[in-house]
Amino acid sequence: MKLGFVTAILPELSLEEVLRFAAETGYDCVEVMCWPPSKAERRYAGITHIDCTDFSPSDAEHVHKLCQETGVSISGLGYYPNPLSPDRTESETAIAHIRKVIAASATLGIRQMNTFIGRDWTKSVDDNWPRFLEVWKPLIAFAEKQDVLVGIENCPMLFSADEWPGGKNLAMSPAIWRRMFADIPSDYFGLNYDPSHPAWLQMNPIKPIREFAHKMFHVHAKDVRVDQHRLDEVGILAHPLEYHSPKLPGMGDVDWGMFFSVLTDSGYDGPVCVEVEDRAYEGSLESRKASLRQSATFLRNYIPASA
Repeated sequence: MKLGFVTAILPELSLEEVLRFAAETGYDCVEVMCWPPSKAERRYAGITHIDCTDFSPSDAEHVHKLCQETGVSISGLGYYPNPLSPDRTESETAIAHIRKVIAASATLGIRQMNTFIGRDWTKSVDDNWPRFLEVWKPLIAFAEKQDVLVGIENCPMLFSADEWPGGKNLAMSPAIWRRMFADIPSDYFGLNYDPSHPAWLQMNPIKPIREFAHKMFHVHAKDVRVDQHRLDEVGILAHPLEYHSPKLPGMGDVDWGMFFSVLTDSGYDGPVCVEVEDRAYEGSLESRKASLRQSATFLRNYIPASA
């Protein structure tokens, strides 16, 4: 396995600065954020460390040179919008840019692009399904032609009033993954798995690794702390951030020893990228850098450094 981090936590740094920091901190790789240049609409969004809007072979040469100089590889290109948004302009913009990020992945020779399925949060899963097939069958067919794997993160994107009640990402549970992969049976369609989400959704975060081992394309390392004293007050129908907090690996409820025990048994040997969303470390750039140093120290207990 390779230890990496998601570059969204360092938005003010250039790609070169991110790669040099990763090398200094002992990381093997990074998942690079590739939003179209724009104003962020939510935390950790709108961050562009590689601009894929008009990505050329010369751009790829520049990126390869930086990776070679620093010794840090790119685990995948990440872009996490809502391509199933009921706002057709938002949806079409997201779909078009997903295609550009897939194409840039192919140009770079990375073969990994990570994103969300999306969802119309006002509708049921069944009512979202025709739109899911309409959007994602052509996208996965495009990825196949580009020889790029698409990893879907399993976050429900349900954190605030404007995402209530369904959340903005369909792919939040094993039952839905089975249905997705049955209806789009492609070897290029899989998961960017984050164990923190099933943990707060009251599901076992270890169990899916066994069934979906062949679909584990990329892994995020994020922890979560469910605050029972708050859950006792507000109940599970409250907005989820009222009773849980994203945390650095080792500071929440995920059993990382068991997680890596099962992950290694499954045969997974890909990237594991720290995703920092811990508000306790957001006060400054130095605090966010410290969060990545701390996470690397913790996770090196399970992912040995390269010789």
